[in-house]
Amino acid sequence: MKTQKTYTVNEAIIALEKYCIYQDRCHQEVINKLYKMHMISEAQEVILVHLIQNNYLNEERFAKSFVSGKFNQKKWGKIKITNHLRAKQISTVNIKTALKLINNETYLDVLKLLAQKKMQQVKAKNNFEKRKKISYYLQTKGYELSLIIDVLNVLV
Repeated sequence: MKTQKTYTVNEAIIALEKYCIYQDRCHQEVINKLYKMHMISEAQEVILVHLIQNNYLNEERFAKSFVSGKFNQKKWGKIKITNHLRAKQISTVNIKTALKLINNETYLDVLKLLAQKKMQQVKAKNNFEKRKKISYYLQTKGYELSLIIDVLNVLV
C-alpha cells in the first residue's frame, strides 16, 4: 500500500506558491489542493492567508485571466464564462469586473464569425432548420439568445 506524503506548513506553502506561480488559481482550486495534501483546517487557513497576503492568490486576477483566456482562445460567450466562474465560487463582483475586459464590438465580431463559420458547415433542409442548428451551437458556446437572433436575422 502506498503511503501518503505528509507536509509541514512550510513545505505546503512552498508547494502551493509554485502551484500558484505556474498559473493563476482560484481559492477553490487551492483549497482542493490543500485537501488532497491532507492539511488540517488550521494549517489551511494559515497557508491561504499567506498566499493571499503575498499575492500568490488573487481572485480578481484569476477571473480576469480566465475570462480573457476562454474568450480569446476558446471563443466562449459571457454566459458560459460566467457559469464556469460561478462553479469555481468566484464572487459576482469579480465576475462582473472580469467580463468588462471583453470589448462589446469584439464580442459581436466573434459571434458573427462563429455564426458564419457554422453556417457553412450546417446541412439543413430549410432556413428554419439551419437557424435552429446555428442558434443551438452558439448557445452552447455561451452567447446570449438575443444577440444570436440579431446576428442570424442578418445572416440567414
